[in-house]
Amino acid sequence: MITQTWAMVVDAYRELCASKLFWLTMVLSALVVGIFGMMGLNDRGITVFVWTIPVDMFNTGIMTKETFYKILFQSLGISIWLTWIAAILALITTAGFFPNLIAQGAIETKLSKPISRPRLFLTRYFTGLLFVALQVGVFTVASFFVLGLRASFWEPRVLLAIPIVIVFFSYLYCVSVLIGVMTRSAIAAILITIIFWFIVYLMNTTDTVIVGFREDRASMVQAREARIERLVRNARKSLIEQKIAEVGPEAAELYEPTEEEIDATLMLIPREKKAQADDKETLKSLVYWSDIIFKVKTVLPKTAETTALLERWLIKFDELHALRDQQSAQQNARRGGQNENDPIRSSGPDSTAIELAIRERPVWWIVGTSLIFEGVIVLWAMVIFVRRDY
Repeated sequence: MITQTWAMVVDAYRELCASKLFWLTMVLSALVVGIFGMMGLNDRGITVFVWTIPVDMFNTGIMTKETFYKILFQSLGISIWLTWIAAILALITTAGFFPNLIAQGAIETKLSKPISRPRLFLTRYFTGLLFVALQVGVFTVASFFVLGLRASFWEPRVLLAIPIVIVFFSYLYCVSVLIGVMTRSAIAAILITIIFWFIVYLMNTTDTVIVGFREDRASMVQAREARIERLVRNARKSLIEQKIAEVGPEAAELYEPTEEEIDATLMLIPREKKAQADDKETLKSLVYWSDIIFKVKTVLPKTAETTALLERWLIKFDELHALRDQQSAQQNARRGGQNENDPIRSSGPDSTAIELAIRERPVWWIVGTSLIFEGVIVLWAMVIFVRRDY
């Protein structure tokens, strides 16, 4: 049994080595690591070889070299290269794994060996992930040494990128396998998988936008509540002082202004209360839609959240929050502090609040429900593969 399985793994490896895309991706991964290693940070901005690109938001006065390389690794290496460009190349390379297997003549050769169809399917499925495993393994290990040599940052958690990216790719690969088994077409597998990926991306973008507006509105409600309390307190104090002046301290001792009197004293209070009621109604609607999107996402693979786990484990929230505070302070200083005058109306959703809301989502929900989705799709594809008459 082990010998047969190992033979299929070797066959899959040889098939990968025969693919020009496999070697192209490896070369490009090395190129990205090279670019990664050429970049640095000084007190004026980002350095590339001996040249310095002045960047106010990125310099040693804002962040350490360690933080810079961690952000660079996550944003350039993971978010752009491995989980977008390289993932598309991997989908193109592996899309033909099952269509080629079940092609006329190829499948008969495999089935003639003493191996069950479920084991043949699962072995073929997991060897298909070998492409990404080799690719992300080489890139991550090389990046680990770049971080250590360039920033003296020898962090083993960087290697978590290997299982994270493999799991991320498996969400898409299972869909590609299902379509490949159903249609026997690599082109159909690629197109439908990319369309599915785009749908998941749109759902995630919608979720992020709704969460952003929800957190922004919640912040506005809280700020307005504090402002209304301050206005009511000042109006109440003014009414009591007027009463004391009219009837004396003893007669005014039991006097308590009514809500109508307070509102009549300062017309801004009723307007603020109405605006607060509108904001609360809007917040209620945003919470409702946010919950619906969350439930829909529960049954779908969480591609963005899965890859974001590396940032969650690599960069502490306090470190990220402090960095963004420094960058925001620098932006406000250049604008002359024009956004600091209004404590209620903000310029947009608070990225820190959004980040915190997303980070609070448990790992079991992000990875666990995604793997359940993958398991269902793989089981579906395996049933079709096993029951088909070749």
